Amino acid sequence: MAFAIVAGCGRWPVARAGTNSESLGCEVFPADNIWNTRIDSLPVDRNSDAYIGTIGADKRIHPDFHSRLWEGAPIGIPYILVDSRQAKVPVKFKYSEESDPGPYPIPADMPLESNGKGDSHAILIERDTCKLYELFSAGKDADGNWHAGSGAVFDLRSNGLRREGMTSADAAGLPIFPGLVRYSEVISGQIRHALRFTAPQTRREHIWPATHDASHLNGDRYPPMGQRFRLKATVDISHYSRDAQVIMLALKQYGMFLADNGSPWFLNGSPDGRWPDRAIDDLKSLHGTDFEAVDEFSLRGDNKSGQVRKK
Repeated sequence: MAFAIVAGCGRWPVARAGTNSESLGCEVFPADNIWNTRIDSLPVDRNSDAYIGTIGADKRIHPDFHSRLWEGAPIGIPYILVDSRQAKVPVKFKYSEESDPGPYPIPADMPLESNGKGDSHAILIERDTCKLYELFSAGKDADGNWHAGSGAVFDLRSNGLRREGMTSADAAGLPIFPGLVRYSEVISGQIRHALRFTAPQTRREHIWPATHDASHLNGDRYPPMGQRFRLKATVDISHYSRDAQVIMLALKQYGMFLADNGSPWFLNGSPDGRWPDRAIDDLKSLHGTDFEAVDEFSLRGDNKSGQVRKK
């Protein structure tokens, strides 16, 4: 059954949330998972300047989440909490060979990104089993059956990655939910995990912890899927709003993964009626030159696991 849903300022449902574990009943991956590991002391990647230039050194960060609507749809990627009593339904996949077959616990009121337009991501968390279900290009057929481009199921208690070469609901083969900016975390005062963003040109290559890429481009100036970036330590964030500072500090400490092809520097989050305009505007003042690519090689252990190497 679907639950833990509250009204977002009377406009749309949003999931109730709190810390990184929120009201999920479990943590979002183990503490030693790469998503939950700080990278502010790691070295700068040797191709950092080239990557920044390719994505757009003068381009502004675009927070792809808001309290408002765009073309009638909430801005951001919504998610919903369910439990194991929620009936599971079959999903027909376009890329079935790279998708987890399911079934998926999709409720009747399942919110879709952009109300089913564009990427139309669907994200569900089965909180009593700590399972994360994600769909790309999700929708219903005329007969009421569900279809999607691809889908993936993640165990939030595990460090396991997708099989090498497999996509997920994301081009990089990564989970989407752990990288979303969520207002519930912002009001708690701290975000303790990496975020996710998109770039228009990527390399035909992926690096750990990504398992998939989606490009025909080659060359060192194109960043690979899974490349991690961080806000430079020298960027002064003290004059920004409190909410913006929480996000910016997370970008310094935990950074963000390049997870999909898309518009430059689109920082992904969940829609919420509580997002203040000032925080959104503050984030837009950051430019590509305020960031740097990070070399995570020292953290990589087993390529099949998201667990960081023990020192």
